[in-house]
Amino acid sequence: MLEICPFLQYSFEILGKKWNGLIIHYLSLCPNGSAHFSEMKRDIPDITPRALSLKLTELAEFELIEKKVTSGSPVIISYQLSKKGRTLTSALVPIQKWAQHYKKQ
Repeated sequence: MLEICPFLQYSFEILGKKWNGLIIHYLSLCPNGSAHFSEMKRDIPDITPRALSLKLTELAEFELIEKKVTSGSPVIISYQLSKKGRTLTSALVPIQKWAQHYKKQ
């Protein structure tokens, strides 16, 4: 009997869900390393506000992103990759290269 690798299973538990990989990739591209909800909603095609909110919460639970709340008037909320999330972005590079090679234009 063959066993599925538990580490690969964990990886797909995160990256196999719609939007998670794109959100991680998006945050890795942000010049200052963080983004606001409205920026992500604007720049990630077709994601709904509800889906974005749920995915940000989910990625925070996986400890891949951090939510930063700056008090003041108005309150400013931004999201950035955690150290754990930044290490995951390097694992996405070979997947991106694979897709560039095999995706039909």
